[in-house]
Amino acid sequence: MGRLERPVLAVNMKAYDSAFGERARDLARAAGRVSSSTGVRVILVAPLLNAASLAAIYEDVYAQHADPVGFGAYTGFTPAEALALEGVRGVMVNHSEHKMIYRDVERVVESAKKAGLEVLACADTPGEAAGLAFMRVDFIAVEPPELIGTGIPVSKAKPEVITGALEAVRRVREVPVLAGAGITGGEDAARAVELGSAGVLVASAVMKAADPESKMRELAEAMSRAWRR
Repeated sequence: MGRLERPVLAVNMKAYDSAFGERARDLARAAGRVSSSTGVRVILVAPLLNAASLAAIYEDVYAQHADPVGFGAYTGFTPAEALALEGVRGVMVNHSEHKMIYRDVERVVESAKKAGLEVLACADTPGEAAGLAFMRVDFIAVEPPELIGTGIPVSKAKPEVITGALEAVRRVREVPVLAGAGITGGEDAARAVELGSAGVLVASAVMKAADPESKMRELAEAMSRAWRR
């Protein structure tokens, strides 16, 4: 796939209170403004409950999960094909807070790609990232789970996880790798790009910020500067 034309800021909305209602809609509108003004691709990874409604406001919305089933008698499950029909652009799979066994990730990825969805697959380690690279995913995000939500950025505390994942994935095929876990400020995001990542996956840094738009802009502008160096 080679180098992307621009860095990626993926915001995992999780199930924070700011991920629902009018605050979520405000975030979707803000993501559009930040992406347009900075040139950074901003992906909102939304709860299944409102991913479709947010996609009607902002075009770059992923759902946080899909289940390894097709259409049918599956109460409480969401097929990837259904997400495509509802207008979302992609789906995140295998986040550390919603782990899946390998064959189930394969089934979701296969269904998502057939339905025309992009896929962001999450890995805890460089080794897991390499395994995911064998699938037709569009992005791999590496996030040491012990740093998630700590405010201790992986780009400073464990840069070897980022560089190790990049090397491990590259041995399989070229897939853009995002860095995540503990990234809270522009300096952290810029360092991740300097280490070779295609961008970052963040959550609480934006979702718990007093001004989410300003935080997204800070992260995006810092990555944009690092990207051009």
